[in-house]
Amino acid sequence: MKSHKLMRRNDLFIVLAACAIALSGCSSSAPSGIADPPPVVGVASVARKNLSRKLVLAAEFRPYQEVDIHAKVAGYLKSIRVDIGDRVKQGQQLAKIEVPELADQLKQADAAIRQSEAEVERAKDELQRSKSGHEAAHLAYARLAAVVKSRPNLVAQQEVDDALGRDRIAEAQVSAAQAAVVAAQDHLEVSQADRNRLQTLYSYTSITAPFTGVITRRYADPGAMIQAGTASQTQSMPVVRLSQNDRLRLIIPVPESAVPKIKLGSLVQVQVPALKRTIAGKVARFADRLDLDTRTMETEIDVGNPNLELVPGMYAEAAITLEERDNVLTVPVEAIERHEGKPEVYLVNAKHQIQIEPVETGLENPNDVEVVSGLSDREQVVVSGRAQLRPNETIQPKPIELSSAKGPA
Repeated sequence: MKSHKLMRRNDLFIVLAACAIALSGCSSSAPSGIADPPPVVGVASVARKNLSRKLVLAAEFRPYQEVDIHAKVAGYLKSIRVDIGDRVKQGQQLAKIEVPELADQLKQADAAIRQSEAEVERAKDELQRSKSGHEAAHLAYARLAAVVKSRPNLVAQQEVDDALGRDRIAEAQVSAAQAAVVAAQDHLEVSQADRNRLQTLYSYTSITAPFTGVITRRYADPGAMIQAGTASQTQSMPVVRLSQNDRLRLIIPVPESAVPKIKLGSLVQVQVPALKRTIAGKVARFADRLDLDTRTMETEIDVGNPNLELVPGMYAEAAITLEERDNVLTVPVEAIERHEGKPEVYLVNAKHQIQIEPVETGLENPNDVEVVSGLSDREQVVVSGRAQLRPNETIQPKPIELSSAKGPA
């Protein structure tokens, strides 16, 4: 009796469990009647912009010109008037070299000039005396010759011949005196040239600045023996180093691929991290040849530095404008999909449905791409989540400003 009741109870449990499973299956398979919402997709509008492509390269500032200043003549450094950091003007005296023997030679040259001038005066006086003697001798001969013509037998022929001889001798003396004057004048010119040479060498004892700049190094102190900078057999020690820093050079290595786009006057934006400033500049010059090791071309940008805020050796980033296009249709670079090498975009039509459109692209920078054909102004394209989308699928577009988040192109 008890076993029969137990069997009936177990059968009841089995039936209830089967009913529960059936009910749960029916509830799960029953339709809810609510459709899934369309996916939210980030989109951007096709817009007109001024587009440019830039090449950003790092480099360091160098002085516009820099030179180690040597002495032209050997001697002892008598005085030096500048030190590191001093700003000097062109022609300003930097140091003085003491050369006592050169000063003595200059005095000797002055004495030689005075002596030559005295010789010239003596030769001129001798020429004047010779001319006076020649005039007297010539007049005496002329008188005797006139008497002989008027009264042939009045004067002996010997006297006429003697007068003629004295006239010719006096004429020769005039010629000799003239030659002596010329020789004395030549000797004076030689003495003056020698004195000018010594004076030029003596002027080199004063070392001056060849251009306006800043003293960046000092090599010698007063009393040091300075060798002449022209002595090729010895390594002469410079006195100071002078740098022109009111204008600096920024030398950047342009890669071979960008060389055809480099032009004189190309716009350059120079960003100086140390000063947190951006300075406008232009390409001033370039080597017009590639370095065979690096396959780059040295390109120089001149940067004004009137307040000397920039210091040679500072790092900077130069952004050279390679190409520019004004008022062109653009889309963010994220909107471009490449299928078998051909660009296309996911266009959102008026019904918020996806259409895959092939496009022709042009100039491109890190933020935007020029669209030459395939799109119109103010159309919307997908910029995120394209992998899950299908043609003609309905979406909910959400505008995203990608370029502004990245910064200006």
